[in-house]
Amino acid sequence: MVLNRNDLCWCGSGLKYKTCHLGFDEKLISLKRKGHIVPTGKLIKTKKQIEGIRESAKINNGVLDLISDNIKEGMTTQEIDDLVYNYTVSNGGTPATLNYDGFPKSVCTSINSEVCHGIPSKDVVLKRGDIINVDATTMLNGYYSDASRMFMIGEVNEEAEELVNTSKECLEVGIQEVKPWGFLGDIGAAIQEYAQSKGYSVVRDFGGHGIGLDIHEEPFVYHFGKRGTDMILVPGMVFTIEPMINAGSHEVFIDEDDGWTAFTKDGSLSAQWEHTVLVTEDGVEIISR
Repeated sequence: MVLNRNDLCWCGSGLKYKTCHLGFDEKLISLKRKGHIVPTGKLIKTKKQIEGIRESAKINNGVLDLISDNIKEGMTTQEIDDLVYNYTVSNGGTPATLNYDGFPKSVCTSINSEVCHGIPSKDVVLKRGDIINVDATTMLNGYYSDASRMFMIGEVNEEAEELVNTSKECLEVGIQEVKPWGFLGDIGAAIQEYAQSKGYSVVRDFGGHGIGLDIHEEPFVYHFGKRGTDMILVPGMVFTIEPMINAGSHEVFIDEDDGWTAFTKDGSLSAQWEHTVLVTEDGVEIISR
């Protein structure tokens, strides 16, 4: 739909197009003509949509806080899944991973050499020294949010602790690169540079993604790459940053039995933290953490 200057803006602000997003749209057109990759309209969230994502994130943040308060040695990963399901549903949300493409549980629990998409089970018991990633995604009133955290069970060895801490630092340096009218590629480049400076590798088979109106949207967010490349970041874009950092090689494989769980190919430890972020007019907002 082509808007005239005096039409109401497409973003739902109630303002005329000329005083709201006309200049914004003209800047995108100019960047596209120069050969840059720019987001399509559906990737730029309106104020109403952003508020819906924030409300979803309140539940997602709450469920990860609940796990933080309760996770312990001797707990099964199925008990974690039960906590996620019960908390999410009781607060009006839906665990977005449950039955997504056949995934059988409400949360992903990935332990030690498991990179991502680990399936909770009553047969998997957390042991002292384990490191585990708990990855929760919530849908509320059609809006999605996503985040994951690492947990160290009891006393862990120095290698595991350093990896967990560095993986969080990788997320943080990636978020620092989120700037309006910057490049998506700057995020991956910063993460790769930092991880490799610490002697670690970055998983390449998985990455972050757009989110908000669906569980997975464009763009794909690489956690490696070159600065000044990929899509232009513009205010209103919402996506996840979720670097998976391996102590050894970046190569992974998928468990043939369950079709979901990704492991490090060399059996080394892996760690991951994830936030959902919003590109703002002057920087970045962490929505789900």
